[in-house]
Parts: sequence; C-alpha cells; structure tokens
Amino acid sequence: MSALARQRQREILDQVRRDGGVRVTELVDVLGVSDMTIRRDIAQLADRGLLIRVHGGATLADAPHSSHEPSFHTKLGEQQAEKLAIARAAADLVPVGSSVALSAGTTTLALAQELREVDGLTVVTNSIPVAEALHDPERHDRIVILTGGSRTPSDALVGPVANTALRDLHVDQFFLGVHGFSERTGCTSPNMAEAATNRALIGAAAATVVVADHTKLRLIGLATIAPLDDVDILVSDAGLPEDDHAMIRSQGGQLVIAPLGPDRTAGLQGDPA
Repeated sequence: MSALARQRQREILDQVRRDGGVRVTELVDVLGVSDMTIRRDIAQLADRGLLIRVHGGATLADAPHSSHEPSFHTKLGEQQAEKLAIARAAADLVPVGSSVALSAGTTTLALAQELREVDGLTVVTNSIPVAEALHDPERHDRIVILTGGSRTPSDALVGPVANTALRDLHVDQFFLGVHGFSERTGCTSPNMAEAATNRALIGAAAATVVVADHTKLRLIGLATIAPLDDVDILVSDAGLPEDDHAMIRSQGGQLVIAPLGPDRTAGLQGDPA
C-alpha cells in the first residue's frame, strides 16, 4: 500500500470515528479522489475489521459509547498474551529499589504480577487487585500503599480521597493503563473521576509509562487523562500497526514494542470476588 493510500485511509477512519459514519460522496469531495478509490479504501478498512460498509458509505464497527466501561473481569479475558508481553517489557523498565505507581486495569495487574520478582520496591496504587497481587507479609523489602476512594467498575479507587492521598507523594515512574489512546484525544478513560485520579498519579511521578495493547489504538473514552506528548514511554505489542509507530514517536515519547512470547495462552490471575 502506498503512503498516500495509508494517509487517505487514516483520514477516512478518523472521520468515521469522529462522526460515527460517512458517505462516499462526502469523502470524494474532501479527499479529492474518485468514487472508485474511496470504495476501495473502505473495502480494505472493512476487511481489517475497522469499519462496516453500508449502502453509500461506512459506519464504525461495533463502536461502544465513549462512556461505556466494561467490567474488570470482562477485560481480564481479552488480549491476554499481549498484556503478558507488555507487562514483561514494562517490568524490565523498573530498577531494583525504586518507587512506582500503578493505575487500575488488567494490563497493570499483569505488570504487578511481574513486579513481584523485583526487590526493594515501593508501590503506590489505586487498584485493589494490584495491591492484592503485590501484598506479601513475608516480603519486608516491599511497601504497598493503597489509596482510599470510591470504587469504579475497573476496581479503581477514585475521587477526592484518592486525589488527596496522592498530593504529597513522589514516585519514580507511573504505569498507566488506559481505555484508549489516539493522536487527537490522547490517553482516555470512560470514567471522569478515574481520569482525574490518574492525572493526580501523573502529577506524583517523575515519568509516565502507558501500557496499552494494540486494540486500544484510536479507541476513545469520555475523558482525556493526558495528551500523548505528556507520555514518556508507551509500551504496546507487535500488533500495533507499523504505520502508527512514527505518529507515536512524533509526540515526543519513546515507543517500546513487546514481542509475544512462545506461550500465547498464558492467562492473567485476577481477584474472583
């Protein structure tokens, strides 16, 4: 595919995601190409599962509302191999004896499980499953600080209590799980209160690391947590389209692509309650 075709298809997809749908005649006028070229672009995007062809145009494939928040246990079963690979790559960024913060989410839970092998950590989190994964009364070299707050569907503790607890804390790195990320909206959450608490966590950290698998690309939640140029490192998986690597790097941060391990069926362990 040519660079012009990739750019054109990105613009088509952006417009469909922004407006919920688009007509071929509109795209012909906006992009200045033929009806046949637009239909071919739409067919290729539909073949990749990114949109649905309809008579005279296209709509977004299975688009959730920006405020839709799947349950923690629903997300726990999705992209397990990718999350495990991302967690291992992110854990490699954590030095022995450092202080880190982890947001709520199933990818950060996978990271917490990997961090059990790192000595001398101080961990701040607003995630109940993350705190439970790291709690070990026999590990006297590890400190786990769980904020208070109101519980969300993602098992995050959010709101004024959590934000106040974070105000005077300072950690080396903050690992942020997100609902989605894009060049236009940055990193987003479907929950406004959770987005605010994540911003407080960013404020407590010297560096912010986003951990997000490729399915989060251009998925947009209700509230922006931070623009991409506020992210120091983004850790994703090999499913992230190569065409988008340059876009992410152009925002100023580092991109780490985690290779999938030989065991693609490895699962994540969550709190069954």
